[in-house]
Amino acid sequence: MWRSAPRGGDVSDQAEVIGGMSGPDGPLLKLIKDRRVAFLIVGVINTVVGFGWFVLFDVVGGHIWGYMVTMLLAHVAGVLCAFVLYRRFVFRVRGHVWLDLGRFELVYLTSLGINAVALPLLVEFGNLEPIIAQAVVTLATTIISYLAHSRFSFHRKDVA
Repeated sequence: MWRSAPRGGDVSDQAEVIGGMSGPDGPLLKLIKDRRVAFLIVGVINTVVGFGWFVLFDVVGGHIWGYMVTMLLAHVAGVLCAFVLYRRFVFRVRGHVWLDLGRFELVYLTSLGINAVALPLLVEFGNLEPIIAQAVVTLATTIISYLAHSRFSFHRKDVA
């Protein structure tokens, strides 16, 4: 899964290929060197930013439109921010912006669906405390999200 892709020039110009993706490393990958760690760092940032969007929309108009609309607005804003951050700093691909964004959103909708089903199952039938259950779901959806983004959202066919 991890290998160098010849890009011309010397070895320092070579880029890792994950799930068929290749391209120059962004600033974070030049510093971190491991896409999995970079993905985790950006994921933590996305979690904070996504919560920030929720708070912002709630303060601005949550009392008017309710928390479900706030959640929807925060989801859209959060996904767009996450897309830019992952595309720029972790996966560093070019072209196919709308296709990548559609795939990216499918991954997030999938994670949202998994969370909506798994959390009550773990709490009600697994007898886990909600915070513990959410931690388990978050770990699982993070792994699923990483694999899905690397092999689906930003996937590029190998170019020989």
